[in-house]
This record gives sequence, structure tokens and C-alpha cells, in this order.
Amino acid sequence: MSSSCFERQRRGAGSGLLFVIAGPSGAGKDTLIDGAMSRLPHLAHSISHTTRAPRPGEIDGTHYFFLSIERFLREIEENEFLEHAVYVGDHYGTSRTHVQSLIAEGNDVLLDIDVQGAAILREADLSGCQVVTVFVMPSTLAQLGERLRCRGSDSEEKIRQRLETAEEEVKRIPEYDYLVINNQLDDAVAEVCGIIVAERARVVRPTTACR
Repeated sequence: MSSSCFERQRRGAGSGLLFVIAGPSGAGKDTLIDGAMSRLPHLAHSISHTTRAPRPGEIDGTHYFFLSIERFLREIEENEFLEHAVYVGDHYGTSRTHVQSLIAEGNDVLLDIDVQGAAILREADLSGCQVVTVFVMPSTLAQLGERLRCRGSDSEEKIRQRLETAEEEVKRIPEYDYLVINNQLDDAVAEVCGIIVAERARVVRPTTACR
């Protein structure tokens, strides 16, 4: 029996791991997810929904699903989101249907969400899924500020707000299963891949219900 078949049998049909990759804006979460997906099989990236405007080069349905505030609020009322939060004035959410479809296809799912969303998912009722939380951060907030400014997509006021939020977010690192310092990209991707491989090999894990 192949290791992948053995793993699916051990977990049970329709089960999956949700790897929550959280951390401040500018920490490099998307880049780490892309790197992990290029190296490991049976991974899928859950694309978040947001009300913020697209940045230059961002494509609807590839980087985010960009929604109007009216539609976003309607989907909250319809219980479409596993989690949703407001980050620096914009709404973000993870689609319940999207995640369930990715797991049904035999994938483990990588989620790029903020610290608020990670806290919600950690306590959520997720049938057949287990949540593994990873906090991503450069070594210092000063490095984070440099990355945000180099990105060139936000005003100085928006950057200030993001850094203030990051100061509060790093205080919650002890709540996470893992911490990855993203200074050298190849090393950080290797760490994320190591976490995924280790969690896939785990024999005993906490039981959660998902629905």
C-alpha cells in the first residue's frame, strides 16, 4: 500500500488537515504557501474572500475573491464563511463550501488568514478537519515595515495601521502550534514543508467535529 493511501485510510474518508498560515500583512504568507505547494503533493490553497480593492497585478479568483461589502455581509448572514474578520478596515473571510470541496478532492488545505481568523478557526466546529496553526513573521517589525513599503501598494497611513496591528498580533504567538521566521525564503519554505510532513505523519491528534 502506498504511503498516500495508508495516510488517507488512517485519517478516514473526507478528512483533512487545515494548515492556517497566519501573521502580519507583508510577512510573506502567500509566497510560503506557493513554495510548499510546489514541493509537496495533495495540497490546495483556499482563496480568501475580501472587500478590499485589488492591488496591481491581483486577479479575482486567483489571489482573492473580491466582493462588494453588500455581498460579503449577505454571505455572512447565509453562514457561508468558516471564519471572517475585519483587518485594517477591510473584511476577509474563508468560504466553507470552498474548503470542503478541496478536502473532498483528497487535499490538505493551506489557509492564508489573519490572526483574528486563526483564533476563530481554532475554536470552530469543523467536521472531519484538524486545524494546525503556523505564525509567520520576519525577525523584526522594522523588516516588516521595509517589506510593506517596498510593496508600494499602500499609503503611509495604511502601513502605519498595519504595523500597529502587527505589534498586537505578535503578542499572540504563544497561541500557535508553530512559528516560522521568514528571513531566508528557501529556509522558511523548507520549515513549512517540514511542519506539513510531520503533521501528516502524526498518529494521535485531538478529535474535532466538523460541519
